[in-house]
Amino acid sequence: MTAELINRQDLEFLLFDVLDAERLTARDRYSDFGRETISSILDTAEHVAREYFAPYNQKGDANEPSFDGARVKLIPEMQPAWDAIADAGFLAAHHDHEQGGMQMPEIVHKAAMSYFYAANIGFAAYPFLTIGAANLIESFGNADQKARFLLPMLDGRFSGTMALTEPGQGSALADIKTMAEPAADGSYRLKGQKMFISAGDHDLTQNIVHMVLAKIKGAPAGVKGISLFICPKFLVDDAGRPTTRNDVKLAGLLHKMGYRQTSSTVLSFGEEDACVGYLIGEPHRGLEYMFQMMNEARIGVALGAASLGYVGYRYSLNYARERPQGRSPANKDPNSPQIMIIGHADVRRMLLAQKTYAEGALALCLMACALVDDQNTADDLSAREHAGMLLDFLTPVVKTWSSEYGLKANELAIQVLGGSGYIREYPVEQYYRDNRLNPIHEGATGIHGLDLQGRKMTMKNMALFRTFVGELDCVIAEAAGLEVSGGFARNLQEARDRLEAVSLSLVAAMQQDAERGLANATVYLDFVGRIVAAWVWLRQAMAAERKLVAGGLSADETNFLRGKLQAARYMYDWELPQIVPQAKILTDVNRVCYDMEDGWF
Repeated sequence: MTAELINRQDLEFLLFDVLDAERLTARDRYSDFGRETISSILDTAEHVAREYFAPYNQKGDANEPSFDGARVKLIPEMQPAWDAIADAGFLAAHHDHEQGGMQMPEIVHKAAMSYFYAANIGFAAYPFLTIGAANLIESFGNADQKARFLLPMLDGRFSGTMALTEPGQGSALADIKTMAEPAADGSYRLKGQKMFISAGDHDLTQNIVHMVLAKIKGAPAGVKGISLFICPKFLVDDAGRPTTRNDVKLAGLLHKMGYRQTSSTVLSFGEEDACVGYLIGEPHRGLEYMFQMMNEARIGVALGAASLGYVGYRYSLNYARERPQGRSPANKDPNSPQIMIIGHADVRRMLLAQKTYAEGALALCLMACALVDDQNTADDLSAREHAGMLLDFLTPVVKTWSSEYGLKANELAIQVLGGSGYIREYPVEQYYRDNRLNPIHEGATGIHGLDLQGRKMTMKNMALFRTFVGELDCVIAEAAGLEVSGGFARNLQEARDRLEAVSLSLVAAMQQDAERGLANATVYLDFVGRIVAAWVWLRQAMAAERKLVAGGLSADETNFLRGKLQAARYMYDWELPQIVPQAKILTDVNRVCYDMEDGWF
């Protein structure tokens, strides 16, 4: 079977029927992005993904980057792939025309990027990180930094990374040890080590621009003392041309179970006390700045996880339609022909679960991207603030629900293939290995549980939480008059009321004992995630039902839309009811895990 990518019919349904991307043409910045233009962009992305990314996905997985003591070597197919995505303009697509960009809406850009993630997630990490690092420089860099580093990143001559994690620190950024000392010329000298730095060394580009968190000597303790620096692999002249090698050395390559085409590195800064870095923005505000890239990356990781879950689902679906095995339980004739395994009820169960997880996660990610567009370009300030608060609340859910359930979809894809699922001759085992990293990328699931319950839920006197509840109220009211979706809306109303009651009880529990009150935060994250996924599926169900009622559809269109309604039924009948036992654990502030002692293990 040929490599599976994102179903174009599904992308267009989400963009035009569910999220109404065409409404953005009313805004001056996006006036060129009508349906025809968006379709052309998706055509280009699919072509690049199919021709330059997908063909070597398995080869790159089998042939990791290697270091010969002088340079990191990648398989040769990666260079044409980098050139193709850069030449197509996707590194700069969302930037201003004056910078060589297209002023592309975020929702359109990320819909296009989903093709690259689906085709080859290990290679897609290089442009993914470059786009995020360039956005940081665009937002907080000065004119000189933009001229020397940003513009070469937008045209693909330079790439970028985010260098946060240190050996022994992980997510505990308050305790980073990398230091920065001011130099006479206004630059800084960095000294320290960073670990798990994806795309930290390679020869795809003329230069690599590291975005490094460090503490200026004498800075306040904790996160309030963190600053952000540009630290290039090669120093550049005033025109942005690479000159001499900076004092940034590859200390070693790491070997991960997935994303094997992405060089995973340990980097040493300042071994010779000559590592030049350039302060971004103001001192001690580095973590605040870096949160822009981190939050972008969380949505990007979620989209990658959704895309991997999606292609695993599509591959296992095609396999199930072509693989004969067994007979119906009602058929007792051993001489009768075997049926395709999609004829078995349990296989259909696994496929429907995959469909619900993967298509739901894709819709959720694109919905988050639509909020980014509204936060940046909505017509009035109140609409921008509303989108920003909703996006802040949803970001930990978008990241973790997509990562956890995209991975679950890949697990089920392996099960559908049976013995073929776990051998390398078939791609689904690689999809699983690649996706297993995503519940850890950009903050492990438990970190996001603490963020959602401990911060986002209570922020601004619960204003972010109330914003989301208000969105639930709106969609429930909108769906009430529809025959099928109205039934889903009544179930979502019950979930909405339970969400409010549970959340208020947790606020009280945290006020009494913060540590115990947050002990089940990961359960709360999944509890909210199921409600968010049900909300997303109700929006898809409404769009599908309206199109079916309007009629005039082909058989293929009818089947597609009925599939959407059936996946929504699965969400509401199988997945959403699991919030009931979760709610009991949360409202009881269940102590079972909290009270477990080290010695008892």
